[in-house]
Parts: sequence; C-alpha cells; structure tokens
Amino acid sequence: MAGNKYSLEDAAALVRPDDTMAVPLGPGVPGGFLHGLAGRDDWTDLDIFGALMPDLYEVMMKPNVRYRSGFFGPAERFLRDAGGLVEFVPADFRRFAPIMEQLAPRIMATMATPPDADGYMSLSLHAGASVAELHRAGADPERLLIVEISPNYPRTVGNGEHRHAIHVDEADVIVETNRSPFELADAPSNESDIAIAKHAAAFIPDGATLQTGIGGIPNMVATLLAEGGGGGYGIHSEMFTNGLMRLHKAGKVSNTNKGRFEGQSITTFAAGTAELYAWLDNNTEVRFLPVDVVNSPEVIAENRHMITVNGAIAIDLSGQVVADTIDGRQFSGVGGHEDFNAGAGLRLEDRSLLCLRSTTHVDGDPVSRIVPKLPTGSVVSTPRHQIDVVVTEYGTAELQGLTIRERARALASIGHPDFRDDLEAVAEVWPQD
Repeated sequence: MAGNKYSLEDAAALVRPDDTMAVPLGPGVPGGFLHGLAGRDDWTDLDIFGALMPDLYEVMMKPNVRYRSGFFGPAERFLRDAGGLVEFVPADFRRFAPIMEQLAPRIMATMATPPDADGYMSLSLHAGASVAELHRAGADPERLLIVEISPNYPRTVGNGEHRHAIHVDEADVIVETNRSPFELADAPSNESDIAIAKHAAAFIPDGATLQTGIGGIPNMVATLLAEGGGGGYGIHSEMFTNGLMRLHKAGKVSNTNKGRFEGQSITTFAAGTAELYAWLDNNTEVRFLPVDVVNSPEVIAENRHMITVNGAIAIDLSGQVVADTIDGRQFSGVGGHEDFNAGAGLRLEDRSLLCLRSTTHVDGDPVSRIVPKLPTGSVVSTPRHQIDVVVTEYGTAELQGLTIRERARALASIGHPDFRDDLEAVAEVWPQD
C-alpha cells in the first residue's frame, strides 16, 4: 500500500481545475478528501455527482463547481439555498448506477476501512450504486480511484460474488484519516407518530420480512416490534437503521422465512448512531449488497410475507403520493420508494405500508396532508396503482382492489377530524372513471 498513499493535500492536488468526479451516497462519502478540496480556488469547471451529503463541503460553494445530487438531504438544501450550484438528478436509487456509468467521471472516490491481511478495504456503511463504477475506475489507467480509509469506520461484509470491498491494488490513491461516520440519531416523535407506528405494526405478522425506510416513523415501527412479543422476522431493507439493530439485539430476527439470503439481513447502506456502527463492525449477520440486488422488485418479491414501511409528504384521494418535493421544490429524493412498493405488491400475503401524519403546519396554520387533488405543479413520487395501505394516526386505509370512489372514501376516513368532513364530501362525488 505504501506506493499509493497520499496526504490529503496531495490527493486534492490530483483533481484538475476542469474535471469530473463522483462519490457514493451519504455514508460512503470520503469526507476528509472533499473537505481537502476547500483550499483551492482555481476551479474552471468541476462537476461532482453524489447524493445525500453527510456534511457541508466548502468546495461546493466555489465558483465554477457544480454538484449534481440524486437525493437531497439537509446539506443539499442548505447549499442550494445559500447559492451553491446544486441541481437534482431525478432517478431512483438503482438508476444511480447507469447514470455513473454514463457520466464515466474521471475520478471515483469513496470511504473505506483500512485493508485486512489480504489487502481488502471494506466499503463499510455503503454498497449502493457505486460499486461497479469504483472497480471500473480502478481498472482504467485514464481514471483515478481515490479511497479514503479510517479505522473509525466499521468493517462490514458482502455475500458471494459481491465482496463489498476494494483491494489496495485497485486503488490509485489511498488517503488515511481518522474521520468517524456521520451519526444519525432517532428523530423525535410525538403521540401521532406513536399511534401511526402502532397501526402499522398490526400489519406485521411473526416471520415477516421487513423493509423500513428513512424517517422517524419507519424506525419507530422497528423499535415497537423489538419491544413487542412477536419474532422470527427477516430483514431486506435498502437502509439499515437503529431500529433494525434493536430488532436484532432483542433476538427477534431469524431470517429463516426468506426466498433468498436465508439467515442474513440484507441492506445496501446503513445510517444511525455510534452504537449501530459499533454493532455492525465485523458482524456477519448483516450483508451489504449493491442496490441493484437489494432494490430489485423481483428479489424483494421472493421474500415471503414481505412488509414494507415507508413515509410520504402528501397523498391525494386517488392515491397519488408526493414523497420527495414540497410545493414542487426538491426536498429529498426518489430512493427506493417505488421499488419496495412494487416488490411488496405481487402476492396477497405481502403488504406495503405508507405512513404519514394527517396534517402539517404552514406558516403556523394546520394543513391536511390528505388532499382532494394534488396542486398544479406537484411531482408524483409513486403512482396510485402502486399503493396498498395508507396509515395515519387516525387509522388505516387498505386500497388494494378498491374502486376509485371506494379509495377516496377510505382515504378521507383517516384524515384529520378538522378536515375529514370536507374530504368525505369530495369523496362522495368522486368520479368512478
């Protein structure tokens, strides 16, 4: 490894003023390397592709630097609102892989652990959509593969042909830092969230295979199951969370009722607390696989009693879901929302749960999140024909097999009482065709 070790300063100097670069989503971002680019002001056209940045990187506020993001988080929203050239690339998580292949950035950079005795650097908390392009960059003499390693990242493993690691011989540049993963604490919850989680948990039988999306309510569902009396669960989830760790630690995970990957919890990235990262270190119960495997609806559907739990921002009475924009402005991203809704909709025993509070507040006033029709300019994240069960604090609406009017009535019935009469009045005259 000695021949390709660089300091942060020397690694940053390898980026040309006019260059293209890509990094993995969130936990796979090489933070020390990106921060190391802040000292330069000679950019003429630097194009960066990534998603869900875990920190604010000064380079993205420099003139002539453009950041293309496949998923917005707090960092993207802040950089955009502060005047940075941050633009959203519409794509679900699986499509990040062909996008990277199409862009073929000259530089691929990732976070990893120090090498093991055989020279393999674990990709730690992220497999995602970047693995193939990392290997392609390492094999191409015209491109650079930069790997930032830190002993503070957990060593995790893949499965079979998906080793979830980069060998030192593949890397052009290895940078050593002492950075620690970004910590994501459980989101604060209120009585509404607890009620929603309890309604959702009632749909999850013993032995079910679970996917829980990003956000406080899906995480709380897993926590409630950990504290409950059921068990024998399996895990096949795009994101591995604090709640899924608690489910494991409570002895509630067996992974014995799965169509594939028996005995293993499957994920493509993890984000949570230091406790989660310590628990994942050298833990072979959890396997990190590329997103094209984890998020494949066909693979998802192979799991028996597949139950998916995701969130939304708004839904109209026909069942159209807005999950990544607010008033037409980018807030988050598509991710695997539609993949898991689709994958859990192919057999009667599977259920797809969409959870949201019945109201939000705009300028201090309550606003219903169940609406008769989405406003003009709304961006639909998931179409109406993918939606199965919608959950609010006021109950559940099971939409599968219902007519247009029956769906509208069911959704109106779980609206907030302050808006329910109006929603039910609209539902009664809802067109059937």
